[in-house]
Amino acid sequence: MSEKSPEGYKVNAVEDWVRHNVPSLKPPFKWTRLLGGHSNLTYRLEDTAGNLAVIRRPPQGELLPKAHDMSREWALISALANTDVPVPAALGFCENRDVTGAWFYIMGCIDGHPLYNVQDTLSFVPENRRLVLVDSFVDVLAALHAVDPDEVGLGDLGKKENYIGRQLKTWYRSWTSSVKPARFDDPRAHELQQFFLEHMPDQGPARVVHGDYGLHNTLVGPKATIVAVVDWEISTLGDPLADLAYALNQWRQPNDINPQSPDATTSAPGFPDSSYLADRYARNTVRDLSKLNYYIGFNRWKSACIVHGVYARYMEGKKSTEDIDLDELRGRIESSLSSAEQAVNRLSMT
Repeated sequence: MSEKSPEGYKVNAVEDWVRHNVPSLKPPFKWTRLLGGHSNLTYRLEDTAGNLAVIRRPPQGELLPKAHDMSREWALISALANTDVPVPAALGFCENRDVTGAWFYIMGCIDGHPLYNVQDTLSFVPENRRLVLVDSFVDVLAALHAVDPDEVGLGDLGKKENYIGRQLKTWYRSWTSSVKPARFDDPRAHELQQFFLEHMPDQGPARVVHGDYGLHNTLVGPKATIVAVVDWEISTLGDPLADLAYALNQWRQPNDINPQSPDATTSAPGFPDSSYLADRYARNTVRDLSKLNYYIGFNRWKSACIVHGVYARYMEGKKSTEDIDLDELRGRIESSLSSAEQAVNRLSMT
């Protein structure tokens, strides 16, 4: 075991559970904390034979009912194991809270790195392999959206109909409920929500949508390809084009009025803009992307609603503002709404 006791884990109880339920691992383990992953308590395990695995459980303390859903992540990596979507091996899932106070699961350890910022890109992806990474990133998302959820046992993962409509309802409620504590409203948030309601495209067959697909939630292997998709806790069934548009948020948009942050993962040389990714996705899936700007605008509007809620909690005193630039946070809300407007205007011109 590592020198510091792993947060949230009763080591002896967990290792005893593994002895009886995961025959491929031989405790005791060396525990090493892994960062990232929506605050879930994630550790790499090394057993007595040098075998590696990863254990994951929710953070400690009171949680929202659907937050940090380990059973959802387990269901997804188990179901996708025999598809073209790269996921870690599903090794064991424990629903007995007596073992360590929460559900947890154990998965295979993948030789790869998430990319959180431009320094990660420079460290792990040579410039002459960055287009390879882009192609792999798109191809994996297309592979996910090719999976029929009913055929792999995921047909009950979520509601299949009206994904965008449900999202609009949820995030507009978030915006309106945050206006008073934030002491900040913007008429564009309301105008855009109405536009998206009135111009909603037909969804088509529901597919598994990751919900947070980006280089921060993938593992990039030694050859600069995506070797695993991780952090499935908010995944559901819905409109794959909304998932695509969210993924494109990370990439430079053609003629975007908002400059890309120099610290952004994809700001390094050698990356194309988002139109390259969209074109490759269209070729892989034969999906009609003529309304893609609708989905891009929706995702930028949704981002504004999310940040607006965070800003409201700071303004209300529910979160410490130490080291927080509230003007920068408010600026992110406004720039997201501006980007949403820009996407809608592009849609109107096509």
